[in-house]
Amino acid sequence: MELSPEERRRIYEEEKARIDAREQIEREKRQISQETSVKIEPNVAGLLCYLGGWITGLIFFILEQKNNWIRYHAAQSILVFGTVMVAGIILRLIPYIGVPFSGIVYFIGFVLWIVLMVKAYNGERYKLAIAGDIAERMVSSSGAIPEYQKPPAPPEKPETPPPPQTSPDIGLDKKISNKVEEFFERKKAGRMTASAFAIAWSIILLIFFNYFYEYVAYYSAETVGNVVTWTRYTFFTSEIAQWLPILTATLVISIIGHIILIVFDRYLLRKIILFIIDAFGLATVVTLVSVFPFDFSVIPNQAAAAATQVGVTVVLICIAVGLGISLIVRLIKVLVDIAKGTTQYQ
Repeated sequence: MELSPEERRRIYEEEKARIDAREQIEREKRQISQETSVKIEPNVAGLLCYLGGWITGLIFFILEQKNNWIRYHAAQSILVFGTVMVAGIILRLIPYIGVPFSGIVYFIGFVLWIVLMVKAYNGERYKLAIAGDIAERMVSSSGAIPEYQKPPAPPEKPETPPPPQTSPDIGLDKKISNKVEEFFERKKAGRMTASAFAIAWSIILLIFFNYFYEYVAYYSAETVGNVVTWTRYTFFTSEIAQWLPILTATLVISIIGHIILIVFDRYLLRKIILFIIDAFGLATVVTLVSVFPFDFSVIPNQAAAAATQVGVTVVLICIAVGLGISLIVRLIKVLVDIAKGTTQYQ
């Protein structure tokens, strides 16, 4: 039996009312999960809970009193990275085997640090064994731990309901819009992940070159009886003290810059900060080439020593040239974007 136009319109309006009611309920649920004390998007706050290890975890656990999803990540950060720090300190006190075992613990902690930040930013309540259970108990007293839900896009409601025959077009437009939003969300997640890895890499270099650079060396083994004794001849000279402050400043600027980019994902801001980081990187490499605090004469084979010195010099010059080109390209792009008024990601 064929329906009259009035009946079709009534059915369409009833279905539309049910859809609108369902969407309103979902929006109200999501608004509850988005409410925070720290006034930061929950997924960004979740990432920041892990960024500074147990310290930022403790800060967010104290400051955030409304959103249990954030508090869960803060509690898990306290437990995981507090345990890693204590275990590393205790292991270092054990003679002979303590240092390598503490290094393994810190490496595992570094891997967990990256994974947990990425998972939190992607909106996952990633649960580690034991630590996740304890974190849930720490938070559950103040209510259930919700799953993260992205804030809904504002609904687009036409003033006049369209006729029933146009509903397929509306569905297609919505699907296209959703696909576009998903595409840009994936790109944003990629930028956040890249910044997180840049922060991690900068921290590793900062610690290594300030405390362990002497381990970049030539190692010689000597056997006396049944005992093997290793002698270390470091490749760095005392002139490295002239270069370390510049390297430290560059790495600290890189860490701060990428933290800013994680919190404030703005197009021009990213371009400008990356330009500044590249400028400091170029200055660091040029200073290293000019100071050249290396002594490869500790290598017994003279030909190998000479080849190593030439190879290191060539590599450093290539890095400097690459950074210089990157710097010029970034500067041109920033100037063009400012001239065109481009302020959004394409």
